[in-house]
Amino acid sequence: MLRDNEAQLMRRVADGDRGAFRSLLDQHQRSLAIYVRRMMGDSHLADDIVQETFLRMWTQAARYDSQTARLSTWLHNIAHNLCIDSFRKSSRITYTDNDETFGGETQTIEQGHDQQLKSAEVRAALAALPERQRSALLLCHYQGLSNKEAAQILEVSVDALESLLARGRRKLRKELLAHD
Repeated sequence: MLRDNEAQLMRRVADGDRGAFRSLLDQHQRSLAIYVRRMMGDSHLADDIVQETFLRMWTQAARYDSQTARLSTWLHNIAHNLCIDSFRKSSRITYTDNDETFGGETQTIEQGHDQQLKSAEVRAALAALPERQRSALLLCHYQGLSNKEAAQILEVSVDALESLLARGRRKLRKELLAHD
């Protein structure tokens, strides 16, 4: 039912319906922003990529095929490709200290500082991974996409995705253990 509703909204977007666009933007913006910020490590650059993703949704809405992929998968694919293009242009990743929040939890200053240090270590370890392993981990573990959806975004088989995940987890674990 959700897929049918999204397909209908995308048809309306293709016809220039700003209300339908706003509805889909509200529904998908947060998830895409989180993914792109984790991929890029730079919240300003990530904001530009998310904006470009939604611009492409607006201009290419007629190309969306609900039979091929869920809308979230299609949007993540666009965002992923924009991230890769950006990596190729800049060949660098930097993480800022304010990329993640504590989600409203009450913490002491000491606990907050420890959490920030751990978060920074995880972000740095993720940034050190090869792009495809980092992408696979972010899509499956942070974005909650299925292996099939993540494989579709990365344009690999499910078996290849699972291999990327296994290698990425091993490298991530090794990197984090080296910091302890």
